[in-house]
Amino acid sequence: MATTAVLGRPASVLLKFTGTSSPAVLSAASVTTVQHRKQHNAVISKGKGGRSSSSGIAATVFGATGFLGRYVVNRLGRMGSQVIIPHRCDQYDIMYFRPMGDLGQIIFMEWDARNKDSIKRALEHSNVVINLVGREWETSNYRFEDVFVSIPQQIAKAAREAGVTKLVHMSHLNADIRSPSKYLRNKAVGEIAVRDEFPEAIIMKPSEMFGREDRFFNHFANMRWFGKAIPLIGLGKKTVKQPIHVVDVAKAIISAVKDPDANGKTFALVGPNRYLLHDLVEYIYAVAHRPFVPYPLPRPLYHLVAKFFAMNPFEPWTTSDKVDRFHTTDMKYPGLPGLEDLGITPSSVEQKAIEVLRRHRRFRYLETELDETKPAKTVNY
Repeated sequence: MATTAVLGRPASVLLKFTGTSSPAVLSAASVTTVQHRKQHNAVISKGKGGRSSSSGIAATVFGATGFLGRYVVNRLGRMGSQVIIPHRCDQYDIMYFRPMGDLGQIIFMEWDARNKDSIKRALEHSNVVINLVGREWETSNYRFEDVFVSIPQQIAKAAREAGVTKLVHMSHLNADIRSPSKYLRNKAVGEIAVRDEFPEAIIMKPSEMFGREDRFFNHFANMRWFGKAIPLIGLGKKTVKQPIHVVDVAKAIISAVKDPDANGKTFALVGPNRYLLHDLVEYIYAVAHRPFVPYPLPRPLYHLVAKFFAMNPFEPWTTSDKVDRFHTTDMKYPGLPGLEDLGITPSSVEQKAIEVLRRHRRFRYLETELDETKPAKTVNY
């Protein structure tokens, strides 16, 4: 007897209830009405907005467990998107993601960055893919070539083959094949590799980002652990920085995802002001109410000290490559669109620095107003 499901019931059950075995019933019982869909109901927008609605976005965010990732996932979750988070860490290390979206909207998936099938599984039901994979130091398992070139290339290829409509790739403002920093050289090669595989990819080029968990402002503020003197190459007066707040970068990514005209474009994301590195670090210590005593340190000697820290088998505090990257002047790209083209007004360092640096203050200065700190000098070059 046929056992094909009709209206969710086996044919044998239907015959039991109808008490007949007429040809019409048997014919109806043999019909199968199953609809196969690659994309699920999450891509059908509904509701008035907010976490409990559906934005029509099903996004896979590679590298979501990093510094920028939590802000991007939160922005996606609060507008009612379904977010798939491929991860390699323990499940208890990513529990903070769960409240960022409605029940069932944040989905975790273990993945292997070197396994092509694992990448395909992570994005097969998504219409948006965001690549935030990155690391500030190399390991024996993952070199910069793997993290910034090979893995993004495989993600872009899998996204193209899966018919994904939006791919956002995170690069760096100073990505340059001629840079002394290996990090920045591979970022530049990664841009080309992603563009070759996915011509309509959206490439984001942010400057150094600062925020509560950053490794930029906190890096310089933590130098006080090694004494009151702060080492800077050339006293930091030959390096110009234009840092951007991490929330502005997250907003830019979401705006680009929603903008149909953003496909295929490269965005240069920078803060509103440019500073000499010396003046920027001086302001960091002024906000933290700590003494600032800079001294010039030659690059070869700075590299030698950094190599000692790089021997840390876990997360090194600094590396020779990081020294070069932090002492590289931020490029200008007047021909590329920026935050303003995405409808975002960038936040200045003076507005947001206190969120990062308050914890570096002594107890007596915890509640000191920010107005008492003189703003950092800006430059136009």
